[in-house]
Amino acid sequence: MSLARRPERLGIVLALISAMLFGASTPLAKALLGDVSPWMLAGLLYLGSGVGLFCVSRIRNWRGGNTAEAPLRAADLPWLGAVILSGGVVGPLLLMLGLTSTPASTASLLLNLEGIFTLAIAWTVFRENVDLRVGTGAAAILTGALLLSWSGGVSGVGWGAAAIGGACLAWAIDNNLTRKLSAADPLQIAMIKGLVAGAVNVGLATVLQQHWPAAPAITAAGVVGFLGYGVSLTCFVLALRHLGAARTGAYFSLAPFVGALIAIVGFGDPVTPLFLAACALMAVGLYLHLIERHAHNHVHEPLRHEHRHIHDIHHQHSHGPNDPVGEPHTHLHVHARIMHRHPHYPDIHHRHAHEG
Repeated sequence: MSLARRPERLGIVLALISAMLFGASTPLAKALLGDVSPWMLAGLLYLGSGVGLFCVSRIRNWRGGNTAEAPLRAADLPWLGAVILSGGVVGPLLLMLGLTSTPASTASLLLNLEGIFTLAIAWTVFRENVDLRVGTGAAAILTGALLLSWSGGVSGVGWGAAAIGGACLAWAIDNNLTRKLSAADPLQIAMIKGLVAGAVNVGLATVLQQHWPAAPAITAAGVVGFLGYGVSLTCFVLALRHLGAARTGAYFSLAPFVGALIAIVGFGDPVTPLFLAACALMAVGLYLHLIERHAHNHVHEPLRHEHRHIHDIHHQHSHGPNDPVGEPHTHLHVHARIMHRHPHYPDIHHRHAHEG
């Protein structure tokens, strides 16, 4: 069976690709910090993301193909604005402020709070279901991520550390709010976020008189931002559509492992016992998530929305004369009330409440 007809498996693949791209961007961005100030680099990474995805969208439109993705609508704009503000402006601002008075070892450790906050918000605020197996797997992955960041202890904890914790909270809010937009075109979401957040951050860096780097550094930052932020975020949004925020956040927490692996292979960092322990924990966590099988009798209340779909068990609707043909496709459609039982994730059709 193809991944298109196994959306939960497709979501896992996309979440892992997102984590790998973002994880790879971390050591590459660190290598650029000698030539670019931190705040300017944050802006250039976002701009690279937005400009790169804009070019991809122009090519897509020029080719004239049916993207089969629902565009953002007016009702989505408040959510998009909140996503850009929390994840694209507040998060980077708090991080830059925190880094001014926090040791690098402490900052690296604290940045993994994003995964914990994402899971906590998804489970407590949005009521995504989690059982013991999934919870244990998430804890193993996050513990592995923390071990990868550990470098002998936490020192200098103060207002700077609190600012970094606030940045992680802002990004966790961003992740959960993006869940509200996950039915729309992920390329459009990531492009707008990159362009707006990049322009704001570069503008702030310019106001603070942080110098523009040389052209090669700007180009390198743009490429890293396009892949590590733009393409990664596009995959992340698609994974949210199929998995929900809690599980996508757990898979995304594998990013530090990818970054550490690249640092070892590409930059000669040593292989430590902590790295090997983190590998084992993440392998256990990934395995527990992959073998998840959540099934129970559940009710789909009537729902009217628009998103990319095929005519699977949840899309047995009729088409009007102006609706597209061929699959996958997108159009406004109505789900009738049904009750059934099958394995599922908290995707855009299974965000129902659970008893107990």
